[in-house]
Amino acid sequence: MGNKGTLEKLMIKAFDKPDYAEPHIGEFSAYVNPNEITLSYEMEYDSAQGSGTTNSRMNFKKLKPGDLSLIFFIDGTGANGNLIDVQKKIEEFQKITGYNGNIHRPNYLKVTWGKLQVKRCVLKSASIAYKLFKPDGIPLRAVITANFTDNSDDKTSQAIAQNQSPDLAHLHLVKAGDTLPSLCDRIYGDPNYYLEVARVNQIDNFRCLTTGSKLFFPPLEK
Repeated sequence: MGNKGTLEKLMIKAFDKPDYAEPHIGEFSAYVNPNEITLSYEMEYDSAQGSGTTNSRMNFKKLKPGDLSLIFFIDGTGANGNLIDVQKKIEEFQKITGYNGNIHRPNYLKVTWGKLQVKRCVLKSASIAYKLFKPDGIPLRAVITANFTDNSDDKTSQAIAQNQSPDLAHLHLVKAGDTLPSLCDRIYGDPNYYLEVARVNQIDNFRCLTTGSKLFFPPLEK
């Protein structure tokens, strides 16, 4: 039956370098996975309106950094089989996602969960709602609402957006049957760029591409 019953925990990994180079400096795992994840994004346009006209033409400008919203439920009653210290777990979250004095800014973060695409991001905002207390005031339940925003470099952002314009960079995962000329024809509209792409990717034999490898296709100047 494999691992179909395995419970994967949502994980937030913290890095102190903008290139997210390993090793990571810490991680936070959710004891109770969120039951809702919200991904939001926004397009930016320049509106162009001709003289004497009533309608405007919306010219695409850029895709703004996207946001990821998560709600974590922390239960310290032991009802879910894990007896945890709620306040300690909250402090762990704040340490991983918050300000890092060594780099004079908040940590760089990666959010992963199962087949959810790895999200390179930083914490934008967070709120904590305490729901239940012991008689002495110790919290037993809390809900963390966290909002993250994209922090991908230009190459990664373009690959995620899957831009198809030849004046943008492309990152392609090689599949069985792919050839360099056919990929150049698909991306640039001209198969004759294969030698340049082979040079950029340091490929000695362009006729033998490795399935599963990544190829970088540089942008063409307009």
